Amino acid sequence: MELITLNNTLPRVFAGQNGITSDVWLRDLALERGKRYLISAESGTGKSSLCSYIYGYRQDYSGTIAFDGKDIHQLNVAEWCDIRQRHIAYLPQDLRLFGELTAIENVELKNRLTGYKSHDEIGEMFKTMGIADKMDSLVSKLSIGQQQRVAIIRALCQPYDFIMLDEPVSHLDDENNRIVADLISKEASHQGAGVIATSVGYHLKMDAITYKL
Repeated sequence: MELITLNNTLPRVFAGQNGITSDVWLRDLALERGKRYLISAESGTGKSSLCSYIYGYRQDYSGTIAFDGKDIHQLNVAEWCDIRQRHIAYLPQDLRLFGELTAIENVELKNRLTGYKSHDEIGEMFKTMGIADKMDSLVSKLSIGQQQRVAIIRALCQPYDFIMLDEPVSHLDDENNRIVADLISKEASHQGAGVIATSVGYHLKMDAITYKL
């Protein structure tokens, strides 16, 4: 996948509202593989909705979203499975970790499906993130910042053309923000992938093309 395009897209809940000022909604927008994008938003402007639309979780919008020119409404179940396995990696804002599993079990649960990273490579990412000592801890016992880093590692354990991260550093300090940004940039560059990160005020520390939602 080389290109994600939005054409006159708008959440249906915003239909009929006047004075929408956005670089994304009701615009023609092209997100290219290999480039970095920051979607800066205020609460309630549809940030997480945008991610859900692109990932195919929700369809309550008007206009068009397309992958390489194909309207995503035309994709079948098999095509969506392929997209989520090989083309778009996604970190949701609510992380969707399993609290009854350990940090490493949460990551390996995905990596067993993709076979993308070796155990040593995963261990190195935990070390880079500063949570190597938490690999065998239950996720429910970790801080929210530690959970964010576990979920980011999990998101990186697959091939992708784009990685989409919904508020990836909302619970991290500046130093851990920098570490996370460096790791994401390194991994995305290795795959020639695009990065789409959203934020409400506190941004991923990465040079990026910025759009205001």
